[in-house]
Amino acid sequence: MAHIHEKIDFTTSCFLVHDGRVLFVHHKKHGKWLQPGGHIELAEDPLEALSREIEEEVGLSGDQYELVANSDSPLSNKQGGDLTVPQWINRHRTSDTHEHVDLVYVAHARTDAVRSMPEENDGVMWCDKDTIAKLDTTDDVRAKALIALELVSRAPTLNDQL
Repeated sequence: MAHIHEKIDFTTSCFLVHDGRVLFVHHKKHGKWLQPGGHIELAEDPLEALSREIEEEVGLSGDQYELVANSDSPLSNKQGGDLTVPQWINRHRTSDTHEHVDLVYVAHARTDAVRSMPEENDGVMWCDKDTIAKLDTTDDVRAKALIALELVSRAPTLNDQL
């Protein structure tokens, strides 16, 4: 999607974990392995955008993963209203003139059956701890991926809290 604002956009992304591995997509523009995600469109809330982006980028539908609750705040309630609190909020430059504020979630994937979407990325890969340590990504993404592995192994999911 094109930028909504000239200087800054809101994005959402997710570290998807399955069987001790984290899913990465090879980002076309940045040439690095990153977690799936993208821009939040004007009519979307962060989770709607996240669901759309994950399906567009790796082919997982919303019923194939569950978000992990943030330790500081529960996930949104059944009645709606409150937004689900991300694990992290990250602000970063994408160019000399543009920035993103990324709402970063963690989820347990119920399957590892994903696919690369050539119009969205240059490949997908499930990575264990050893592979993450050597992955061509940023230090920040690497650290969060390792934390995501821990969170999925011990944290409640949305279904646990409803």
